[in-house]
Amino acid sequence: MTIEQLSEEERAEALDALDEWDYDEARDAITRTLTFADFSQAFAFMTRVALLAEKADHHPEWSNVWNRVDILLTTHDAAGLSHRDVDLATAIDRLLTD
Repeated sequence: MTIEQLSEEERAEALDALDEWDYDEARDAITRTLTFADFSQAFAFMTRVALLAEKADHHPEWSNVWNRVDILLTTHDAAGLSHRDVDLATAIDRLLTD
């Protein structure tokens, strides 16, 4: 199954809906940095995201340093931002509000 990169219009619409995410033009990706109370909370969050990502078969580029989690979403097969990234970012945002 071919995954298509978002059109300029789709990208603009998606970025408007993802208030907490930043656009990385060089990578055609979205990024977000989250800070938690401590390492345990950061790691627990990453575990919950990992389960979502595995179910969606779409995995983030991310790093964790103590209480901080940096996330980058892009679709390598599409050579840029796709609906998969937007869907995973939306699911991540839902985890933070639940």
